Amino acid sequence: MSACGQGSAGEHEYRRFKCRRNLITCCRLMAEDSASKWKSRLARDALRLSSCAGGAALGASLVLEFVDPPNAPLFLASLGGSAIFLFGLTRAPAAQPRALFGGHVCSALIGVFCYQAFGDALWVYVMALVLALIFMLITKTVHPLAGANPLIMMHAHSGLLAIWQPVLVGVTILALVAIIWSRLVPGMIHYPHNWLEKSPPSITWGGWVE
Repeated sequence: MSACGQGSAGEHEYRRFKCRRNLITCCRLMAEDSASKWKSRLARDALRLSSCAGGAALGASLVLEFVDPPNAPLFLASLGGSAIFLFGLTRAPAAQPRALFGGHVCSALIGVFCYQAFGDALWVYVMALVLALIFMLITKTVHPLAGANPLIMMHAHSGLLAIWQPVLVGVTILALVAIIWSRLVPGMIHYPHNWLEKSPPSITWGGWVE
């Protein structure tokens, strides 16, 4: 083989080696960049989850402190569910004040009125739940956890005083904690996202699309 041919072959091999080295370097840089982004996302998500958990823990602690558990043990479960919405799904329509206060207070009122008017027969429980559902759908104040309130009020044989304590006191505590907490955590959207947002935002009763 001539010197020219040997030089050409050597140059070709050098170019192949250089391409392989560049490819390996590129892959390594991409892997490092991907790992860096993954670690950044993991740290961000961990911080956000910690913020959600911290807000819920503070809200639940204050509710347990100021709402009388012996008189309202079941209602505390309803408020615990509301804390999930307020601190875990802060922008959800069901977490906004219109649904939070409207759903809790009015469904509890329905339970109290049904018990006072008809007693605590099984059919009255069912009627109270159905009336609460209809009310929340028509007024667009659907807060899923409030659906338990009529049953809780009837089971406890509650009077109108229960609307103040534990219902209004408990819901107000959670809302105030959410308002303050969302302003203390950097980068978090301020609660409420929309004071009067409808829940649901459109007419989507049941399973119908239109």
